[in-house]
Amino acid sequence: MRYSLRQLEVFLAAAHFENITRAAESLSMSQSAASSSLRDIEQQFDIQLFDRVGKRLQLNELGRVLRPKAEALLAQAQSFERDLSQHQELGLLKLGATLTIGNYLAVEMMAQFMSENEGADVNLKVANTETIAKMVENYELDVGLIEGELLHSELEVIPWREDDLVVFCAPDHPWAGRQELTDEDLLEAQWVVRESGSGTRQAFDRAMHGLLGELSLRHELQHTEAIKRAVEAGLGIGCLSEIALRDAFKRGSLVPLRVPHRQWHRRFYIILHQQKYRGPGIDAWLALCSAFNVSQDYNSEE
Repeated sequence: MRYSLRQLEVFLAAAHFENITRAAESLSMSQSAASSSLRDIEQQFDIQLFDRVGKRLQLNELGRVLRPKAEALLAQAQSFERDLSQHQELGLLKLGATLTIGNYLAVEMMAQFMSENEGADVNLKVANTETIAKMVENYELDVGLIEGELLHSELEVIPWREDDLVVFCAPDHPWAGRQELTDEDLLEAQWVVRESGSGTRQAFDRAMHGLLGELSLRHELQHTEAIKRAVEAGLGIGCLSEIALRDAFKRGSLVPLRVPHRQWHRRFYIILHQQKYRGPGIDAWLALCSAFNVSQDYNSEE
């Protein structure tokens, strides 16, 4: 074989960091050793994988074509090594989830996954839809669980489970006893909403079609808990997933507002890179997602 797995690691690290020094540090190598490894594979096959712009390494067309194949090959090698060692059959699963899923679903799923698969471990990254999609695209995550709709040529987007947004206010808000809200009410309200780039905000914007440009979006916050606290404090009315609001509604610290003429229904999605090698860990997680969707569907609990 005319290349080594170490050379593939250097190539992939350089593609990720776009800098040979940071790539070397991530692999616990010296800069000269990493540079030599990258240079050797290019010279050996008489190719160029990167365009050098100062200290920055940018994948060229050939590099972009070979990157997913190198990722898949290295992942298979790591899976084979785990099988040989027979210590951790599934190994580490790098999972990404958007805020509602990460805070209210993913932790329970992780606990179930690790209890059912001896030796397995899960590393969870929680961020908005835009960030999680970018990390899956860049091979930083194995699987993403997102709230927003997504069209991406390199990602497989799998419908997962149903969800509904709910408009809500504090119990002492003048509208707390209102039977339902009209469009005029929605335009009059001061809103506390999620930031652009989040799946919840995407669904909110879609539901408010025709009114969006006239709404008073007083606060745009990155965390669901911050939005709930702001609404409790009387800073406006909010709109979040029913999953995130269920406990607050039961306590009475927040109350739902009915807006039946607007479409609040949406879906959660699973995303994976189309060219990433899917080992037993990813397959086991997808099976859990399917089972969790059936047995834990919150709509069936109400």
